Amino acid sequence: MTLSHPAVDAPGGRQPLSLVPPARVTTLQIGIGWFPETPGGLDCVYYNLARHLPDQGVDVVGLVAGSEGVARSSGGRVTSFARHDDDWKVRMKAIRARAGGILKSGGADLIASHFGLYSLPLYDHLRKHPFVMHFHGPWALECAAEGGGFLAQRSRWLIEAAVYRNADRFVVLSDAFARLLENHYRVPGDRIDVVPGGVADSFFQENATPAEARRLLDLPSDRPILLTVRRLCRRMGLEDLIDAIGDLREAVPDVLLLIGGKGPIEAELKRRIAERGLDRHVRMLGFIPDAELPLYYRAADLSVVPSVTLEGFGLVAAESLAAGCPALVTPVGGLPSVVGDLSPGLVLEDGGQAGLADGLAAVLLGVVKVPDRVACRHYALDRFQWSLVAERTSRVYRKVLGGGR
Repeated sequence: MTLSHPAVDAPGGRQPLSLVPPARVTTLQIGIGWFPETPGGLDCVYYNLARHLPDQGVDVVGLVAGSEGVARSSGGRVTSFARHDDDWKVRMKAIRARAGGILKSGGADLIASHFGLYSLPLYDHLRKHPFVMHFHGPWALECAAEGGGFLAQRSRWLIEAAVYRNADRFVVLSDAFARLLENHYRVPGDRIDVVPGGVADSFFQENATPAEARRLLDLPSDRPILLTVRRLCRRMGLEDLIDAIGDLREAVPDVLLLIGGKGPIEAELKRRIAERGLDRHVRMLGFIPDAELPLYYRAADLSVVPSVTLEGFGLVAAESLAAGCPALVTPVGGLPSVVGDLSPGLVLEDGGQAGLADGLAAVLLGVVKVPDRVACRHYALDRFQWSLVAERTSRVYRKVLGGGR
């Protein structure tokens, strides 16, 4: 089944906008969760924008689902409207009350939403206030990719359609997601801005040499190490990567793959490793704390992003480069845009088991040359610092407040 939205019409009924936005503006930022509490690409983007936008003259009044610790962690900039495990009706009612109160009191110049579901209770406000939608991915299509049923897909589709039709502009992480918005949601291209994600400062810090990192993490010093950090779910291509290691060990007998992350198919992946006799070649690390991630990238010879669909950006590839580790990616979604300008050799010709096995062998055996650690870091510094991302995002907001769609 293909779900296709009606065309997203230009929003109507807006309050008159100033031709020149004020020097300092306030945004109501609607998120899902707070990154220190809930790992994930969307929450990471939200968290870092909340931290860096004020330096660009954009103040943040943020609302997320989470604990009371959100306010303490953010210095009061972001607060929790409910807990993640509250009933969905409780969450919808709570965000309606909290966000509605802020907007009615004139406490925000612009609404910036990162999640359609939590925007829906504000539908009447979306029609009246300047509104920017941060599009992190197609919710209904992601549900389909993970095996969700018709009703689950349809409900998400309807929510997306209702919210998106009121947006003045959309911010996406890559050209791939800009095309998806145009083709699947029929959003006019001139209302879409591409702003790539950023990388935390800790990834840019050279806190250990590769040898020191391996010693600190108790990893072997004499084996080629591959690393992938992913949510353990279908669309990430981890089944293909595990099978590819089975093929790769013939050409590179000592290869070791480290898989970091948690998710719904964790037990299935562990069975797959055991059934294929790969216990010596594949280690499941579970969730890796953010403080340790840069060290793992420093320890690895190469990181791998084996996604099979709906990869809007690929933050893990950018983090890998910032830490000095070359990232080999499948030609899916926004992944080539993260690494391709650094080296075309970092983009596999094909995904799947065979494509991954062949591409990894070519790099590990030196047939394909990849950039060194210094080149990776310099490339990331020029593109993926959060200060740069926040500056580009602030320009989008000011464009809307200045009267431009």
